[in-house]
Amino acid sequence: MNPLFHVFFQQNRYLVNRLNDTLHKHELFNSQWTILFLLHENGPMSLTSIWKYLNVEAPTVTRTVARLENLGWVIREQGTDKREKIVHLTEQALTRFPQVEASIVGFEQEMSKNLSDEEQQQLIDLLCKMKG
Repeated sequence: MNPLFHVFFQQNRYLVNRLNDTLHKHELFNSQWTILFLLHENGPMSLTSIWKYLNVEAPTVTRTVARLENLGWVIREQGTDKREKIVHLTEQALTRFPQVEASIVGFEQEMSKNLSDEEQQQLIDLLCKMKG
């Protein structure tokens, strides 16, 4: 195995675990935060748009959205097509979002404190370069 990928996958697991620790006080997980952030940035989206954007299987997104709905973070409404469901953030989510976002910003600052702005940009560029 190329050591690059071993380190990359290990670091990814480490970051996800640390992020889940950060989100625990908000009773959220990384997968849920990803959807909440996406909806906050883009507004209401169909389930299909969410799973295509996140490159995650449809059943996984559907389960995560159902859990967020049970927790009061999102609502699903009928789209223009009967089969389409549009996901919206609730008023409760909009009220609580800044607190969660502040925790995320603190997490990001802690995780990137040993990297200069230039190194962070280099890492972004390199990761994008791998995409092709």
